[in-house]
Amino acid sequence: NRSEEPIAAGLDEGRERLGAIADGFLLHDREIVARVDDSVVRPTPAGPVLVRRARGHAPLPVPLPVASPRPLVAVGAELKHTFALADGALCWPGPHGGDLQQLETLEHVRRTLARYRALFRVEPEVAVRDLHPGYLSTRLAAELGCARTIAVQHHHAHVAAVLAEHGETGPAVGLAWDGTGFGDDGHSWGAETLVADLAGYRRVARLRYLPLPGGDLAAREGWRVVAGALALEPGAEAALTVAFAGLPDGDVALVRRQAARGLNAPLASSMGRLFDAAAAVLGVRAASRYEGQAAMALEALAGERPAEPLPFPAQVEDGVLVLDPVPLLVALGERRAAGCDPAGLAASFHEAVARAALACARHARALGGPAVAALGGGTFQNARLLARVAALLERDGVRVLLARRLGPNDGAISYGQAAVAAATLAREGAA
Repeated sequence: NRSEEPIAAGLDEGRERLGAIADGFLLHDREIVARVDDSVVRPTPAGPVLVRRARGHAPLPVPLPVASPRPLVAVGAELKHTFALADGALCWPGPHGGDLQQLETLEHVRRTLARYRALFRVEPEVAVRDLHPGYLSTRLAAELGCARTIAVQHHHAHVAAVLAEHGETGPAVGLAWDGTGFGDDGHSWGAETLVADLAGYRRVARLRYLPLPGGDLAAREGWRVVAGALALEPGAEAALTVAFAGLPDGDVALVRRQAARGLNAPLASSMGRLFDAAAAVLGVRAASRYEGQAAMALEALAGERPAEPLPFPAQVEDGVLVLDPVPLLVALGERRAAGCDPAGLAASFHEAVARAALACARHARALGGPAVAALGGGTFQNARLLARVAALLERDGVRVLLARRLGPNDGAISYGQAAVAAATLAREGAA
């Protein structure tokens, strides 16, 4: 398959989609009935992490801690898309379907979902979707014709997925760190600390909102995130303009004006974008050719070096602990300019983020949260960060739940949605 497209299955389809890049085709007279990606598992010091759940794992069921009174289908989010069928206490998360950003992938998901419905004899009465109104998965939920649709916030689904695979209903302190997800306030969330159970959640910590000039372009071009930080703190220019080295001056000036005026510059609290910005400031990568490339390069540069944390201040605003990423980026830029080893700085950045996770969990506990933490979201595919955060929390007396059977990224969103919806329906039936 081409990047971000589903696997080509038929001969005609293969010739049409892959003819320009394939040197040859090995054919067989048996048609491919189900196109399934290979699973990907990453070893980490905290144990294996599923990056992609597909062949060998799907369609094995994963139990729900609260049985659903009505059969349901959860349609997931957008990136690393999966769906999930649930009936009673059993849930069947579908295989990795790719990024649901084009009609070819949507058609693939429709066909796979129809096959699962027939295979497991589940006729859903309830559809469960993400809050984001623009996702193709939201469109899919609408076209299924279910009697009821339930919307679940993206990061609540991340936390619920980790809780549910461990057979727990909460409450827990949920660290849901990723790129972006549609938040309750209309902004993009992505660095959230929630005190949550399957029924609901309360947001207790986040990153300071930064404007992302260009919107989704900022997910590919980390230097745009740096421009957003400079729009809030123009005095940091001397330390942060290093992120723009080698870029056309006109492009940088345009994007900076865009960020300053708030034109197509949505506000985001995003840990994924902070990693992209840090990679740009360190000169590791100003732009990515695929999702997560800058963050992976930053992790590889840090390696396993021990490090002291860089400044990552926080203050409480209306009971919510708000982490300020600008001083962290400034410290990176200043020390890089002073000739410090980039690998050591990358390690210090990771240590600062890990200590920030500890601060968020402590703040949640100070507000009455439990000594249980669930770590979800694509940021926790980072092996160094995952192991360090888990170690710091356990040392602080917290029981840590990690994504095991479904992985921490958006591939688990549909299962988390199903767990939340099942708990919601059960609570309504008991009321």
